Amino acid sequence: MPFIHKSISIIVGSLLMATGVNVFLINHELLDGGTFGMGLILHYLTGLQVGLMVITLSIPVLILAWFYNRSFLYNSIHGMLFSSFIVDLTYHPLRALGLILDQNPMTSAILGGLFVGAGIGLMLRFDTSIGGTDLLGQIIANYARINPGMVIFLIDMLIVFSGNFIITDSSFLLSGITVICVGTMTSILTVKRKKNYSPIITFGIVS
Repeated sequence: MPFIHKSISIIVGSLLMATGVNVFLINHELLDGGTFGMGLILHYLTGLQVGLMVITLSIPVLILAWFYNRSFLYNSIHGMLFSSFIVDLTYHPLRALGLILDQNPMTSAILGGLFVGAGIGLMLRFDTSIGGTDLLGQIIANYARINPGMVIFLIDMLIVFSGNFIITDSSFLLSGITVICVGTMTSILTVKRKKNYSPIITFGIVS
């Protein structure tokens, strides 16, 4: 049963993430934190697929996790691969839906963050994740003995801040709102976890 629950969480979580990214974020060139944020930056610059960029950027972190803590790797690789695949697979139909809905940038920033956060939070609730910089943040935090949530949040904001200079049409304020919505929704969904799950700290909150 745990395997079934984890599989369902990865599928549903990936669909929620794909909706947030393709329907709400991409049409307004908004950014998210983490590896998906870097994938969005590269997508806006080159037109390459977001999920493909996420997988490529995640390879060094996955190699590091293999040597540092393989449990981190095992809990991340399935969610990372499947969510990246779903984001790319649904790119055209969901982006078209976003154009039809024609949400204003502020609404898109909020809804995009909530959908992405819901996808990440659902996967974390069943002991999996999308890896990338979140995985790197956990490794750094364990090594330095500091709060992983704070490390991940700082990495996310650094990516958004840097992306604001690279993507001239992007808004740091709106992308910052997206990151906050992602973190808030992730934290809400990971507050009530089964006792036999290992603690996961997101957005500065232990769950």
